Amino acid sequence: MIGNFTLEQFQETVDVIRGQTPYSPRIGIILGSGLGALAEEVQEADNLPYAELPHWPVSTVDGHSGRLVIGKLEGHTLVVMQGRAHYYEGYAMDHVCLPVRVMQLLGVETLFITNAAGGVNPSFVPGDLMLITDHVNLIGMGGLSPLRGTNVDSLGPRFPDMMDCYDRQLRSVAIQAGAKLGLGLQEGVYVCLAGPNFETPADLRFLQTIGADAVGMSTVPEAIVARHGGTRVLGFSGISNKANLDGNTPTNHEEVLLAGAEIAPKLLSLIREVLRMIRR
Repeated sequence: MIGNFTLEQFQETVDVIRGQTPYSPRIGIILGSGLGALAEEVQEADNLPYAELPHWPVSTVDGHSGRLVIGKLEGHTLVVMQGRAHYYEGYAMDHVCLPVRVMQLLGVETLFITNAAGGVNPSFVPGDLMLITDHVNLIGMGGLSPLRGTNVDSLGPRFPDMMDCYDRQLRSVAIQAGAKLGLGLQEGVYVCLAGPNFETPADLRFLQTIGADAVGMSTVPEAIVARHGGTRVLGFSGISNKANLDGNTPTNHEEVLLAGAEIAPKLLSLIREVLRMIRR
């Protein structure tokens, strides 16, 4: 057992996917709230609804379409998750990260993880893109690690190092791509909380004190499982709102989705350029 699942259950999901597509993807992309438009750019795509995949967690949140898109983009064969499930929806942490395990068994070697996040850094404004340089795993420090339970050595080591969780070489490529496109790409530390409530002003002042630049409710568990299995990770946050540090700036999910409409074209351009650069 790996948490609540067995290797055989992971393989069952893999077999169903392989039975519906001829592709063998080497790159995976997870799209966060309001960022699903990139999946529409995948060419010659096979579309697999999450609900038709055994054991796959189905998102219940607006802005997460809930399908797997497998095809080609910028010369790469890739698999795109158009939406994700979250811990706060009631899934166990290992269930939230099951898609990453399945992608690894499909042969994915590089994973792009995206999210919509609140901008804790006061210089960030809604619509910015932030390259994730590191994270603070507050949800994991409280015991909710996706690696909790029996370790299976064939999937990864018992105590994986997270020093370079977000691959340095890929980050360098992303910085070059952002500069080429004139995107004004921000860089910073992402903090993961359990949600689903947004933070109080005191919460946010605390997060700012410990070095947070952006805050959200996803990404970090997926990144940890990816690194556990030896998959390279590149992470991006779309800054959807300014954090309510002063207690006068209320936050709601609707503004997150609206900001996603502005962020998605930038993110699409950036990911396309990164894909072009790593193809060479």
